[in-house]
Amino acid sequence: MHRTVICPGSFDPVTNGHIDIITRASMMFDDVIVGVFDNSEKHPAFSIEERIDFLNRTVGDIPNVRVIACDGLLAQCAKDMAATAVVRGLRAVSDFEYEFQMALINRKLNPELDTVFLASDSSYTYLSSSAVKNVASHGGDISNFVPAVIHDEVFNRINRKGNK
Repeated sequence: MHRTVICPGSFDPVTNGHIDIITRASMMFDDVIVGVFDNSEKHPAFSIEERIDFLNRTVGDIPNVRVIACDGLLAQCAKDMAATAVVRGLRAVSDFEYEFQMALINRKLNPELDTVFLASDSSYTYLSSSAVKNVASHGGDISNFVPAVIHDEVFNRINRKGNK
């Protein structure tokens, strides 16, 4: 049976924690779609095109991974892409309550859709895109937080905004 999953997120910016989850999912499933969403509750630092570019530069060499822009509901995007599951990373117990609620909503909207939770590698449990932006906005070192190939672009964009 061919297994296609979707790894959704805003990826603003993509972090080493995201890369870890996507890479691990690619070893477990036949096809991994990385769905880049705009989150209406957040004000992105990077355009959706930039975020897709960052992801393509960091996971684009993984043969069974492809990156797409998604609009609207995750449950519908998954259905449109013939994904049978959503893969979500859990950093801490505090993530679980929100992610569990989203999994139930997605299942209600798309009864064929399951959610698979992957525990974050312990070295990334503290890491989020928001933390990266906060550190960079104050001129802090984000080299352990984001892939080297996008580091300078991320740092320069966020640091410039933080110093205005």
